Amino acid sequence: MRAGMRSVAPVIPTIGEHTFGSGGKRVRPVMVLLAARLCGYRGPRAIQIAAAAEYLHSASLLHDDVVDGAETRRGRPSVNARFGSKLAILVGDFLYARTCQTLVEDGDPDILAAFADSIRAMAEGEVLQLTRSFDPELSESTYLEVIGGKTSSLLAAAAEAGAILGGVTRSERRAVREYGWQLGLVFQLVDDALDYAGSAQDLGKAPLTDASEGKLTLPLIATLKRCSTGERDAISSLLKDFALQSAAGRTPERESVLRVAECVARHHGVESTLSRAQQLAALARAQIEPFVDCEAKQAMLAFADFLVSRHS
Repeated sequence: MRAGMRSVAPVIPTIGEHTFGSGGKRVRPVMVLLAARLCGYRGPRAIQIAAAAEYLHSASLLHDDVVDGAETRRGRPSVNARFGSKLAILVGDFLYARTCQTLVEDGDPDILAAFADSIRAMAEGEVLQLTRSFDPELSESTYLEVIGGKTSSLLAAAAEAGAILGGVTRSERRAVREYGWQLGLVFQLVDDALDYAGSAQDLGKAPLTDASEGKLTLPLIATLKRCSTGERDAISSLLKDFALQSAAGRTPERESVLRVAECVARHHGVESTLSRAQQLAALARAQIEPFVDCEAKQAMLAFADFLVSRHS
C-alpha cells in the first residue's frame, strides 16, 4: 500500500502515510486474503487485490470526510482537517486511480468488474443517503439500500475477488460474495448502533454524530416506528432544525441531539439494531458452511462473530 502511494507530488505519500498509519481494522483486505485461502488460492495476486481493496476504501473515506465536514478519523485529525478539503479530494482521486491501475495490472476482467460495480454502488449509496438526509420518513428498506451500497458492496467485491482467485464454481463464488455482502450489513449496523451507544474511543470520532448530520440509521428508524405520535413529531421537528442549522454551516446543539438519543434509548433502538446484526451474521456464516473445513474457514466464521461483538 505504501509503495503504491509513491508520486512526484511529495504530499501524496505524506497523506498516504497519515491515512494508512492511523490504524483501522483492515477488514476489506482481510476479506480478500481469507476468501482466497478458503477457496484454495495461496499465490501473490491476493496481496495486490487486497491492497486495491484498501485503496478503494481509503479513497471513499477521504471523500466522505469532506462531504461530512468530519474533523477526526480513527481518533486523529482527518485528512481534510489537517491538509485541507482540496487535497483530500484530489488524493482520494489518486487512490481511486491506484485501485483501478492495480486491478488492471492483475488482468482478471471478473475481478475488475466486481470492483467497478462496487465503485458505482458506493457512489449511489452515498448520494442516496445525502439526498434523504434529515428525512424522518426514510424507510428501513431504503436504509438497507444505502448501507448495501456504501459498505456491503465493497466487502462483497473483496470476498468475490478471493473466490475468483481460487477458481471455484459459480455457485461457490456467489456464496462467498453473499458472505461478504451480509457481513457488510453487519459491519454498518454495528457502527450505527455504536454511534448511539459507544464512546469516542470505540468510534475514533465523537458519538451521536449521525442524527446531527442528518443520517437516519436503523436505531432511529426503529425508534420512529415504535414511539408515540408526540415523540415522532418532536424528533421530526428536531431533524428539521438540524437541517436548517446544517444549511447555515452550524452544528446542532448538544442538548437537542441528546433528546434524540434519549428517545432511541427509551425504545431500545440500539438493542434491536444489534439483534438484527446478529441475525445477519448467522446468515453470513451459513453461506460458507458447505466449504471444506480449514483454518481460513474458521477465521471467517470467527470474523462474523468479531464484527458483531465490537459493541461489547
